[in-house]
Amino acid sequence: MAEHLNRLGWCLPIDEQILTSPSSPLSQPVEITWQGGNRRVGNRFAVQPMEGWDGEADGRPSALTRRRWLRFATSGAKLIWGGEAVAVLPEARANPNQLWLNDRTAASFEALCKDFVKAHRERFGQENDLLIGLQLTHSGRFCRPHDKNRPEPIIAYHHPILDMKFGLSPDQPPVSDQELARIVRAFGEAARLAQTAGFDFVDLKHCHGYLGHEFLSAFDRPGPYGGDFENRTRLLRELVAAARDAAPGLEIGVRLSAYDTVPLMKDPENGQGHPVDVSAHLPYRWGFGVNQLEPTLPDLTETKALLRLLSSLDIRLVNITASSPYYAPHLTRPALFPPCDGYLPPEDPLEGAARLQSVTRELKATAPEMVFVSSGWSYFQNFLPHLGQALVREGWTDFVGLGRMMLSYPDFPADALEKGRLDPKRICRTFSDCTNGPRNGMISGCYPLDPFYKTRPEAEKLKTIKLRHMIPSDRTPANLIPS
Repeated sequence: MAEHLNRLGWCLPIDEQILTSPSSPLSQPVEITWQGGNRRVGNRFAVQPMEGWDGEADGRPSALTRRRWLRFATSGAKLIWGGEAVAVLPEARANPNQLWLNDRTAASFEALCKDFVKAHRERFGQENDLLIGLQLTHSGRFCRPHDKNRPEPIIAYHHPILDMKFGLSPDQPPVSDQELARIVRAFGEAARLAQTAGFDFVDLKHCHGYLGHEFLSAFDRPGPYGGDFENRTRLLRELVAAARDAAPGLEIGVRLSAYDTVPLMKDPENGQGHPVDVSAHLPYRWGFGVNQLEPTLPDLTETKALLRLLSSLDIRLVNITASSPYYAPHLTRPALFPPCDGYLPPEDPLEGAARLQSVTRELKATAPEMVFVSSGWSYFQNFLPHLGQALVREGWTDFVGLGRMMLSYPDFPADALEKGRLDPKRICRTFSDCTNGPRNGMISGCYPLDPFYKTRPEAEKLKTIKLRHMIPSDRTPANLIPS
């Protein structure tokens, strides 16, 4: 693995063997100093937020949602970053089955949080070193609150490429400043309900092209929420203030797309993704954390400024991801097998995974007082613990954030720390069926590796759908995953 990464131009430290607790760097606790005092988190594994498309129509967690969350509870990870994205308004939902926190659903979230803590305590004997957050979101451009197949976008500004890609009318008005005030109040109310339900912190989501993230790149929006850096971060500051006013003492984290790129399109000849030609749109003013003259390249200048802003607001917990799975999934969740409506990666997926770690390292050096969760780990597969413990030891990141891996192998953290070995049959191989399900109107789950989902009727439907999207033979595990 190390040699292969070096050949790709990425030099990441890697250990030869998996270390168990208490000698593993991944088993070491983290002390977080916040406005409310100090909080100890028991180890360096974090569960990333993932939408299941399986909540009840009124926004309550369903039996499927509960199964997924309670498996996270017994995973061995001590930082739970939200479980999944939870909408703050009905029209803010990314799908009709997205969770929605409101007065009528709050009791079900409280019950789920209590059951989560109970399950963790029964498995590990204590819960005082467990930190549970709830990710609050407004899906913005990607809202589909009433029908999984009918977008009802709420935009910060018109994007010359994404508008065309997703069929947005040029007549649609961006969200008004007055409506933003209502959205800010909704985030505050959701924070209050999350605190009452027992969550330790809320994530004010600023990633993956959703509304908070899009406002960070609202360079051409007129008025107080667009233009310069101060205006483009105004919404973030107002969300923080609303959460603090409504829920005093509740801690805040931010999941942030630290860099972006131009949207990619699928080459009809070979299926590979390639950036849309933006030569007529330079300087490129529709991305946060990009070089405006070469917008396929990151520029972390404003990302670092945003971290300084978060630190000044006494926010210590930040989760680093990149771009958006809607238009550049190879940067967000590197995969060998892309979603059926996606494209073959334009680079070895290890490069995307390594880039996320390298960027987190650079940002961590800029803001050492902050606690970082890094993303993109699942593609490291068998070597994930070897890399994770080395990067944590050397200060590249504070937490290893596990997403798709937790669907196929929720016991991954416990097995790594307790046994020092993994079950190769359960390791996520990035088949992307957890994405293929929602992209085709079905619930999300690991259909290839989780026996529970493997026997569901959706599994057969997905097999039929995937036959229409065959991957060329030169994109096989033997060719793209080093032994």
